[in-house]
Amino acid sequence: MSDQNDKLKQLKTSSMDRRLSIAKASLLAGTRWAASSAGSIFSSEEEKEKKRKKAMKEQADYLVAEIGKLKGSIVKIGQMMALYGEHFLPKEITDALNTLNNQTVALAWPAIKQQLVSQLGSKLDDLTIDHEPLGTASLAQVHRATRKSDGMELVLKIQYPGVAAAIDSDMSLFRNMLKLTRMVPQTREFDQWFDEVREMMHREVDYGIEAATTRRFAERLRNDSRYAVPQIIDEYCTDQVLCMTFERGVPINSPVMLSLPQERRNALGEASLEIAVRELFEWGEMQTDPNFGNYLVRLGNGNDIKDKIILLDFGAIRQFDEHLLTVARNLIKAGYYHDPQSMVSAMTGYDFFDSIPQSIKPDMAKVFLLATEAFSSPENNKELPEGVMDSENRYDWKKSQLHSRVMQQASKSMASRYFSVPPKEFMFISRKFIGAYTFMTVIDAKTNVRNMIKVFI
Repeated sequence: MSDQNDKLKQLKTSSMDRRLSIAKASLLAGTRWAASSAGSIFSSEEEKEKKRKKAMKEQADYLVAEIGKLKGSIVKIGQMMALYGEHFLPKEITDALNTLNNQTVALAWPAIKQQLVSQLGSKLDDLTIDHEPLGTASLAQVHRATRKSDGMELVLKIQYPGVAAAIDSDMSLFRNMLKLTRMVPQTREFDQWFDEVREMMHREVDYGIEAATTRRFAERLRNDSRYAVPQIIDEYCTDQVLCMTFERGVPINSPVMLSLPQERRNALGEASLEIAVRELFEWGEMQTDPNFGNYLVRLGNGNDIKDKIILLDFGAIRQFDEHLLTVARNLIKAGYYHDPQSMVSAMTGYDFFDSIPQSIKPDMAKVFLLATEAFSSPENNKELPEGVMDSENRYDWKKSQLHSRVMQQASKSMASRYFSVPPKEFMFISRKFIGAYTFMTVIDAKTNVRNMIKVFI
């Protein structure tokens, strides 16, 4: 953790402070942009493009550095734009926004303590709280605590004062900033997406929703020894403080994970993907943030004590209607049977799919068939690359390089422009699966995905 001097003493939460910071940053970025455009009037097209990209990168880096100083919801909006914005934003901007995660500065203890006193009052005397945060994010920071009466180990997620109230003005700020810099085409899809981010932001600061979701998932997985979900401790929960049990584990990308025997890694990989499958086929709601920080692994002993995946963060949650679920399930079923005709048939009954010319659908189906390759089998899919699936239908995620192959196929496809603005719901689902695929690649797991789907087909 950074030392005390690096911490922020307080947040710039007044909308005036924030507006001035952003306006200054956007204007500077806008004038730099204009200067770089004017400077390239007489250059060749290739030279212009190069200069344009360089200017855009400088702009984006500058804006992001300014946003990083503000903390609060504006940073979270930037992070969400980075996560889902690849379809709307130039690469230079998403690259810069992606660095926001690493720029979060902790709020110093006196400011956090003040927030805790205002939220918990005298109940604070029950707890011993570690002054150094366990982790910091854009909207909150997390501190460990112990209950004095019984030594129970807890975690407090403490929302920064003022961030919930600043969301709407921060959203407008962010939008104006993008407009001022003229870096983003203002389209209907962009507007819809922006509204979606606003809604996600409001859900993310609603700790009542997060507590209820955590309980729901805990209940669903209660009898499955492969998972652990923290228990919510109501007594110390308020609108802006969420209290739960502290769960021990190692991060997914910790070196110790790769030293586990292949079988144990396979089991963990299967458990991670099974969650996404059940969310879609059984529960109809999804934890949509596939960030590795939201998982830990509690290692067993290789014998009677099994490894467990600890599911940590239920702030980003999305419910899907039956209609969308049916479409998504049919796409996965078509992948299971690896059937081009079923895949084309599955691409109907949703505005997005209905707007695509029938003649292009077979081409698009190829992309979806490739994306669901792991659900198929060597019997029905002759295009499976050599050695990617073994005789027990276990798919080798690392070897498959699936993500880059899907990207290549999509860019070659005649339907490529439709891939550039998929409906937001599909974006959440594909993100979740890409997160699970990445999880398995990182721990080098080989998993049988067909067995998980079979139950539902």
